[in-house]
Amino acid sequence: MVKVEFLGPINQESLEIEATTLKDVAEALQNIEAINGWLEKCAVAVNDEMTNNLSQVLKSGDRVSILPPVCGG
Repeated sequence: MVKVEFLGPINQESLEIEATTLKDVAEALQNIEAINGWLEKCAVAVNDEMTNNLSQVLKSGDRVSILPPVCGG
């Protein structure tokens, strides 16, 4: 199981899902209506390291963070 956490204004509780790659995570999240609208806009980190490699292999206990864009001033 990997933990998927949603930061900022996504306002979604963390999930634990079975996934062996980031592509598996993306496919699972696309089926959740409250989240799928965010996916194209967000960055992704695995264990606090930014990535955009959907073929990245995940292992049990990994943490995937979904990071929405932010504005600052």
